[in-house]
Amino acid sequence: KTEHWERNLEMNAVSLGRDHFLVRIEEPPKEKGVATLKVEQEVWNYLPKVDRVIKVPPSMMGGSWMGSHITNNDLVKAAKVDEDYNFELLGETDATWRIDCIPKPEAAVVWGRIIYLVEKARRVPLTVDYFDEDGIKVRTITFDDVQEIDGRQVPMRMAVQPLETPQESTVMHYSELDFGIDIETSFFSLRNLRRR
Repeated sequence: KTEHWERNLEMNAVSLGRDHFLVRIEEPPKEKGVATLKVEQEVWNYLPKVDRVIKVPPSMMGGSWMGSHITNNDLVKAAKVDEDYNFELLGETDATWRIDCIPKPEAAVVWGRIIYLVEKARRVPLTVDYFDEDGIKVRTITFDDVQEIDGRQVPMRMAVQPLETPQESTVMHYSELDFGIDIETSFFSLRNLRRR
């Protein structure tokens, strides 16, 4: 959503661990079939109107996905925070932890710093603040509508608020999640990326 424009997309996404991910737009018809595939550290987009697969270079992982405030990195969960960042407890209340994430020197990451506010009881993020390499806060992601799905506490709604343009936002709402799907790594292929 921007000051003068708003659009809604319905997507279907399938993932296997953190290294395999396929998301395809189902609605609206104009965008139907546009898809993104991640296999390990490689990412591709499929554009059905021109029947073309485009490999996303690592330098574009911080770029916008489909004109939203969600980056390619966010969409495919390429940033493995637990591997790429060092953690420090900044503070806590009875209900929350505030955790500082600073990139490891060798990590190739988009963000210069990330601060999580985590609810202790359900161990889910409430907010995540993202800072650029100069330490300037760039955006905040807020999580809510926490539901138990297959024994896990999951925020079903994520709202991305860019601080440079406060009149804009992107909201992602999961309408359904299933953690019990049996899927093989072979599903995450360029052939399936092109499938309509």
